[in-house]
Amino acid sequence: MIDITKDIQPLTTFRNNSVKMMQRLKKTRRPIILTVNGKPEAVVQDASAYQRLLDLAAAADASEGIRQGMEEMRQGKGRPATEFFEEMRQKHGIPR
Repeated sequence: MIDITKDIQPLTTFRNNSVKMMQRLKKTRRPIILTVNGKPEAVVQDASAYQRLLDLAAAADASEGIRQGMEEMRQGKGRPATEFFEEMRQKHGIPR
């Protein structure tokens, strides 16, 4: 959960107190939302937290692909894998 008093800061505050804010970032591992003229403009986060976010996004993407494939299968779209593999064997001259 975002703490508006700590996690949302003006860019100027971050610029003037960057060392202190980076220490807090490493300690809490919570991202800091930077604002310009009161509007959110950027997010600063710990490198390991960013990597975790990328990993979660990749996993979610794979899960979504599987979900869509399962839905298409339920709708009768697609074809059996054995049929596809047989076609590829014939097309590319792959022996059994």
